[in-house]
Amino acid sequence: SGVMQTSADQSGVGVQNYLEKAAQSLKPVVPIKFHISSRTDSGVHALCNSAHLDIQRAPGKPAFQERELVGCLNRHLKPEPIRILSACRVTDSFHARFSARSRTYIYRLLMGCTHHSEIPVFERDLCWAPTGGYLNVPAMQDAAQFLLGTHDFSTFCSLNSETPFRSPVKTILQADIQPSSGFLSHHYEHRGLEFWELKFKSRSFLYRQVRRMVGALVAVGQGKLAPHHIEELLEMKDARALPPFAMAPSSGLFLKSVEY
Repeated sequence: SGVMQTSADQSGVGVQNYLEKAAQSLKPVVPIKFHISSRTDSGVHALCNSAHLDIQRAPGKPAFQERELVGCLNRHLKPEPIRILSACRVTDSFHARFSARSRTYIYRLLMGCTHHSEIPVFERDLCWAPTGGYLNVPAMQDAAQFLLGTHDFSTFCSLNSETPFRSPVKTILQADIQPSSGFLSHHYEHRGLEFWELKFKSRSFLYRQVRRMVGALVAVGQGKLAPHHIEELLEMKDARALPPFAMAPSSGLFLKSVEY
């Protein structure tokens, strides 16, 4: 989890830094750079991500076998919560970020907590427990329908240095809200805690778009906004139109998959 690569002005180290450090063990002729499909904020998790890399070996050395590469990188990543799941050879035209056809994110919500101390310790930093206990899920499901399809998502984009250069128009292919299970949750069913998952699928997302959409849907669930307000916020096409309380924390967000 965490940012893919940190710049000089950020403290902390990202996943990309660890991957590139592990890749030094392959003894490449030129340092290996990982090109990662999706860059996420600090505190966001990935169940599955993808990256491409070019390896230039010393003259006369054969190309690495896929299994050899996976094993070697994982040995060096062992202390970190990062694993290489598989590797395959791709054509020169492949790009992990630009060749992706869609990305799926899930956001995990915990309902039924009246105080953050009630969050199960094994779920800490892996979900968001909004204040006020239970949310009105049917209202959230109605509100989510307004996000489906192609829209200008300027209201749901946090401003950053890339904002002026990227189109705010995105197409949301899926926006579902489903009950989910927590880690070992059948052992504490009596506590009345409920896990829910919000799932979003699009070719790509704007900066913090998912966290802002989740924050707005939770505000609907809390009764602070009505479902039709989501449509009105979209029509405003203004990042400042989103109420300040409608920004979900990074802890509940997971990149689930990237499709090519």
